[in-house]
Amino acid sequence: MKQEFELSVGYVAKRCGVRVSTLHFYEQKGLIYSLRNQGNQRRYQRETLRRVAIIKAAQKLGISLDEIQQAFAALPDNRTPTADDWHQLSTKWQQKLNQRIEALTRLKDSMEGCIGCGCLSMSNCPIYNQDDVLADKGTGAVLL
Repeated sequence: MKQEFELSVGYVAKRCGVRVSTLHFYEQKGLIYSLRNQGNQRRYQRETLRRVAIIKAAQKLGISLDEIQQAFAALPDNRTPTADDWHQLSTKWQQKLNQRIEALTRLKDSMEGCIGCGCLSMSNCPIYNQDDVLADKGTGAVLL
């Protein structure tokens, strides 16, 4: 049995703690969906509340809307993620977060060598010129 589209955009926004414009944006991105009633007003299924909750939780973890959309698109029949789906998604996203944490830790550790120096040497600085990626562009201020 297919659920009724019964929730107004204002109700969903209030229940989820987001603005109406946010819901419109999520819909534009394909993260949620609605139907229109005879008065051309958006109506959402109750499961939209869970989808928005998942979107908000994922965003707090630093997951992009594109990554969230890809995860939702991988679910059969565009269904709302279940608890098992969330477990799989969060495990995958946890790996990405660990990679980001490791990269930020490396950046922090390399920055500590610069404290007190402040040189930002274009040839030696591990922050400004990491791995000398601009060397093949020639000498001088390439980024200015």
